[in-house]
Amino acid sequence: MRPDQLLRPEPAGLYCESGDFYIDPVRPVARALITHGHADHARVGHGSVMATRRTLDIMAIRFGKDFAGTVQPVRFGETVMVNGVTVSFHPAGHVLGSAQIAVEKSAMRIVVSGDYKRLKDPTAEHFEVVPCDVFITEATFGLPVFNHPEPHAEIRRLLRSLDRFPDRAHLIGAYALGKAQRVIRLLRDNGHDRPIFIHGALKTLCDFYQAEGIDLGDLRPATLENGKAGEFAGEIILGPPSAFNSPWVRRFADPLIAFASGWMQVRQRAKQRGVELPLVLSDHCDWRELTETIRDTGAGEIWVTHGREEGLVRWCELNQIRAKPLNLVGYEDEAET
Repeated sequence: MRPDQLLRPEPAGLYCESGDFYIDPVRPVARALITHGHADHARVGHGSVMATRRTLDIMAIRFGKDFAGTVQPVRFGETVMVNGVTVSFHPAGHVLGSAQIAVEKSAMRIVVSGDYKRLKDPTAEHFEVVPCDVFITEATFGLPVFNHPEPHAEIRRLLRSLDRFPDRAHLIGAYALGKAQRVIRLLRDNGHDRPIFIHGALKTLCDFYQAEGIDLGDLRPATLENGKAGEFAGEIILGPPSAFNSPWVRRFADPLIAFASGWMQVRQRAKQRGVELPLVLSDHCDWRELTETIRDTGAGEIWVTHGREEGLVRWCELNQIRAKPLNLVGYEDEAET
């Protein structure tokens, strides 16, 4: 069986004709397999959704309990037959519940990475290398210039700023699913045991992570109890990026704006956002990790999607690995990087 007989790109997304299902479709379909809960991969309106239990729970939190006609939770490593096609889910390390999806038939195995990272992270299941014939990899940071710093070092930069500017509230932009919880956990692991204040848009998912056994410590609402903006001086406040373009920011006196994203390595992006303290914290692989993963899978063919596709395809060609870009549309990273 040729790889494109098992999986092929269509306008709705990656389609398996033998199993009659899509992976992370960008429009409603009869049967969808979902890698993780970010909105550029998980959408409402499918007839049936198969995903890990945590991803299904996250989709219900974000989109409502009736986000699909029916749902089917799958455990990591569990083998499921879908119309004669073998399917299994494996940890991707991107956010809680995120998975790579292996699709296999007639001795041909294709692994769809979804979004993934290799670094150990207590707020997500650790990435697992899945040997395969074809590896479909994301390429969000698929250029050699992207070399992510050590996460604990970035958090220590934040804590040093807090010591240096004790009269300023430190506002951190962090996306609601995955990034916010990771930043909080990194702060705890680096000795910050004070209360951390969060925007209301982060509460439900932080509560979910805590219920799943991920200790985030003392979290409190970022609301003014006595009407004085100075009450947050020297404190850390997390909010979603959308809040930084709203009156919410103006309630804090002399705020120091930080932002946690892999894109903070690009100085112009930080400048455009008015970020004083860019924190390079990514939930995706950098260039080194992407190329290492390609080698680790042992795949003889690589399909590259949503990101800097050309750079990674060229690297594969120089290393005598067959590769092609998929040019899928509809995956905009939800800026969840």
